Amino acid sequence: MSITVEIKLRRANKVYYEGETVSGVVQIVCGSETKHDGIALALEGSVNLQISNKNVGIFEALYNSVKPIALLNQHTDLAPSGKLPIGASEFPFEFPLICPKEPKTLYETYHGVFVNITYMLRCDIKRSFLAKSVQKTQQFIIQYRPMVEHPPKEVQFSISPDTLQKTAKERISIPRFLISGTLDSTDCCVTKPFTGSVTVHHTEVAIKSIEIQLVRVETCGCAEGYSRDATEIQNIQIADGNVCPKVAIPIYMTLPRLFTCPTLITKNFKVGPVRKFGNQVLLGSEILTVGSHAQVAPIDEKVEQGRHCGQETFLVIVGVSEQS
Repeated sequence: MSITVEIKLRRANKVYYEGETVSGVVQIVCGSETKHDGIALALEGSVNLQISNKNVGIFEALYNSVKPIALLNQHTDLAPSGKLPIGASEFPFEFPLICPKEPKTLYETYHGVFVNITYMLRCDIKRSFLAKSVQKTQQFIIQYRPMVEHPPKEVQFSISPDTLQKTAKERISIPRFLISGTLDSTDCCVTKPFTGSVTVHHTEVAIKSIEIQLVRVETCGCAEGYSRDATEIQNIQIADGNVCPKVAIPIYMTLPRLFTCPTLITKNFKVGPVRKFGNQVLLGSEILTVGSHAQVAPIDEKVEQGRHCGQETFLVIVGVSEQS
């Protein structure tokens, strides 16, 4: 006796805004007439937090697990107890996307390492204890509404041994080089690419590669305080081998939508912001941090009262490593 359950949303891309209505049908296909004790559908949205054991220890991290924050929790009965006929049966549904309790707002969908914001529909077909109940889930995405774009704020940066955060004695052993670049804007929308250019003026050693790294910073609260961790999202190589000097190399990075989100600051957790554009030069196996920084505060598509929406939490690193 096989039962196939599918939750079909009316919107193909499964992207919704706060205040809209998520609607669709639950389709159940039965190979034979099937008895059930009721069909229910639940709408759930939550923020799941995990404490890093690097900050509070393994046992403390397990013991002081942070309670999930409920954003949506609605239920409806699609059908009372009865029988499902052979073939396909459809049950329509709709839920308003409104958060009635604190924090009284719906955060953007985000899949991080220590912070996860998810929204899903769950259908349960209840059956007697002799027959196994059937459950099906379907995730969908919440996004902030588009807003008027801010004018671009171009930022220029320069990397050389003099800008490295090293002592004068340590700088003596560093090969001479000069790298400059431009970011097209410090205000970036998470649904649009991050662009700019980098130029190698001269180097004493051959360059192996130039890479752009995207990093997120997540902060979670616990009994002992706050756990703050930076994790890599993606790493993109923009140049390979010893590049031609004084030639602008374009920077073009598409931000992975589900793994990035606007800067979010609440009393229990925080995603970003990273307030410095950190340039790092990789010479051999040593990482040298550049002393000059420029602020990067990307703007997403919503601004609300008291919320820092739209600042993407990323750190761009221009990496150069010498050829072996």
